[in-house]
Amino acid sequence: MSSPIDYTSPTAQYTFDVNTSPLFKKDPNNYINVLGVNQLNTLENVSLLDIFLSNGNVVEPHYHQNAAELVYCISGAANVSMLNPFTKQLQTYSITPGQVANVPQGWWHYEIATMNNTHLLAIFDAHTPEVILGSDLLKFTPANIMAHTYCMDQQEWKNVTAPVKPNTYIGPYSDCNKEGYSNKQQTSLQYSHPYQHSSGLPSYYWTQSNSYGNRT
Repeated sequence: MSSPIDYTSPTAQYTFDVNTSPLFKKDPNNYINVLGVNQLNTLENVSLLDIFLSNGNVVEPHYHQNAAELVYCISGAANVSMLNPFTKQLQTYSITPGQVANVPQGWWHYEIATMNNTHLLAIFDAHTPEVILGSDLLKFTPANIMAHTYCMDQQEWKNVTAPVKPNTYIGPYSDCNKEGYSNKQQTSLQYSHPYQHSSGLPSYYWTQSNSYGNRT
């Protein structure tokens, strides 16, 4: 099999410290590091996000238009939720150390930590996975389009989405209690879903289109 990578080149890289490659940091306990071809130039169809979360923190709803995602739990625990586009059901899987959840390419999904010191590894079948974030969809879709399409009051839509910040990545915001968001509401979101998928497993994440590793 031929490869576009020149493995004889003196610039070919074979090792990298992911700890030196931050993608997003909310606080010392909630942050994401990234490894893609921009960090390690011999990567082909693989990349990853190293995700650290405390209890109740969420990798915001998003989808990857060019890659599937395998979420592996290293420590702690998390709920991985995805919207199945074929059944129109929200499927939720709780994973603990050694367990995985597979998110097919293009599926809307998010991850919520249900314990402190949760560490997840998100592995992609692309050297640079692209992402569309829920916060960007809410912030950059014109308010008049949303109001007209869904028969809503335009000003009410603007008021509701005003707190949304592009490139949220990990929510809720550090100041969300100042906006009336209670801890009780935060906890209920971890476990309450309109549809719960049953399986053999225990019941139990840039403007418009961005590439990991190209954040400015």
